[in-house]
Amino acid sequence: MAEITAQLVKELRDRTGAGMMECKSALKEANGDLSEAEVVLRKKGIASASKKSARTTKQGKIEAFVSQDASLGVLVEVNCESDFVARTDDFTELCRDLAAHIAEANPEVVRAADGAGAELMSQKFVKDPAVTIEDVIKARIAKLGENISIARFARFASAGGRVESYIHSGAQLGVLVELSSSKADANGASEFVDLGKDVAMQIAATDPQSIGRSDVPAHLVEKEKEIQKDRARQEGKPEKILDKIIEGRMGKFYEEVCLLEQPFIKENSMKVEELIKSKAGAVGSVTIARFVRFKVGDTQAAEAAAE
Repeated sequence: MAEITAQLVKELRDRTGAGMMECKSALKEANGDLSEAEVVLRKKGIASASKKSARTTKQGKIEAFVSQDASLGVLVEVNCESDFVARTDDFTELCRDLAAHIAEANPEVVRAADGAGAELMSQKFVKDPAVTIEDVIKARIAKLGENISIARFARFASAGGRVESYIHSGAQLGVLVELSSSKADANGASEFVDLGKDVAMQIAATDPQSIGRSDVPAHLVEKEKEIQKDRARQEGKPEKILDKIIEGRMGKFYEEVCLLEQPFIKENSMKVEELIKSKAGAVGSVTIARFVRFKVGDTQAAEAAAE
């Protein structure tokens, strides 16, 4: 049998866009003949993966991974071309594998610009170190017949706190939230677990932009104040009471954008902050450290908001 060199594998990969292991296997089957190996890949549908990679991915799903002790959590958005593929077992398995991989391998970005940061796509796949994540994606593209891409991910490693996730029915929306308690033994308490799940569900339902008032960017606060001032003037309100009117209206603004000030979805007579304080006897003083909320297809909107 002809020797299957790394250069030969690379050349076949360049020609077909197929994964490393698929190329190596095809070359063995073709006894080192590049043209014949390309035919082998085409028959399996693998050589077309690179062509599919230019197609738009607007469907997909959100997947979460939380470690058994809830100290580590991952949320990832994986996109494909159709809802049909998004609902297949193969795609679901891929999403779960990616979430578990990110938890263990701790990448920094999906793809790194100029080599800056630990790039997910070039990492060795935790389940099979013989291939990279990019190889895994390409193989699944070939199998499912659609382009697949990883849109974004978040990874929370909590130092003494607890991470909870919530995936809404249909897996088009997901939340990851980290909470901490003043009680060292609170993490495993059922009340703390339930509180984390309630907060995650709250975030999914209401889409807050910040945890509290101090977290709202100053430019957004000033912009809202100007909007409310102009609105009050158009309503004919006297200039001397504009500040008081704005103060009242800003309360409504904070209620919409700040998690702690929102009415609790399960009991709207109390705010989320009041809900948390009501659990103090059982779980101590609870702090929400951070959260992310992913909705399939909202990547560009999220990036715009961050700017």
